[in-house]
Amino acid sequence: MSLRLKRFFRRLGFAGDRVLVRAEIPWYWRWLGAALALAALAGLAFWTYDAGRRFAGFDRDSLQQELAQTKKRLDGAESELDRLRAVANAADNRLSIERTAQQRLAQQFQGLEQENARLREELATFESMLSSEARQKQGLSIYRAKIEPEVLPGEYRYRLLLLTSGLRRDREFQGRLELVVKLTEDGRSAMMVFPEAGQASAAAFKLSFKYFQRVEGTFRVAPKAKVESVQVRVYESGSTEAKAMYTVTL
Repeated sequence: MSLRLKRFFRRLGFAGDRVLVRAEIPWYWRWLGAALALAALAGLAFWTYDAGRRFAGFDRDSLQQELAQTKKRLDGAESELDRLRAVANAADNRLSIERTAQQRLAQQFQGLEQENARLREELATFESMLSSEARQKQGLSIYRAKIEPEVLPGEYRYRLLLLTSGLRRDREFQGRLELVVKLTEDGRSAMMVFPEAGQASAAAFKLSFKYFQRVEGTFRVAPKAKVESVQVRVYESGSTEAKAMYTVTL
C-alpha cells in the first residue's frame, strides 16, 4: 500500500531523492581549529612528559638550581685557586730573594775569610821582620808573592808584599814592578813581560811607598798557554838593575 502511495506521489511530483544540505565552513577556520587541536595535543604531550619525569624523580627546575649552585661553587673554587697561586708566587719571590741574600752573604763571608787569611799572613810577615834575622836584611825585599789562576782561561792574579829595611826613611821608594812570565804553548816555550810596551795598565805597575806596599793585579796570556813560572822584578826609578827579584813556580 505504501509502495503504491509512493508511486502515486512521485507521479504527482511530491516525492523525490533525498538531498543533504551542509553549511560551508571557511578554510581558515578549519586551519585554526587544526592548529588549536595540535597545540592542545602538544601541551598534553609536554605535560605528560614532565609529569613522567617528575614521577621518575627528574625535576628540571631542581636540576637548574643544582647546576647554578655548582657553577657558583666552581667560581668560588677558581677564585680561591687564583688567590693560592698569588700566595705561592709571592712565596717563591720571597724565597728567591732570600736565596740571593744568602748567596751574597756567603760571598761576603768568603771574602772576609780570604781577607782574614791575608791579614794573618801579613802579620806573620811583620813579626818575622822584627826577628833578628829580618833586622839583618837591608834594602828592598819581596816578602810575599803569589800567582793564582782566575776563572777566565788565561787570566792570572798576582799578590805581592814589598818591604824596605835599612833605607832612608825620610823619602819614599819610587820605582816600578815587572813580571817576566815563562810559558809553553803548542809545545813551544815562550816568554812574556808585563807591562807590555804601550800597555794602558802600565800605571798599575808603578810603586811608591815608604815602609811597605801591597801590590795586586792581573795579567792575561793566551787561553791555551800554560804558565810555568813568574819572576817578579822591582826596579828603582832611574835604574835598569833590579833591586829585588822573586820567582814563583806554578
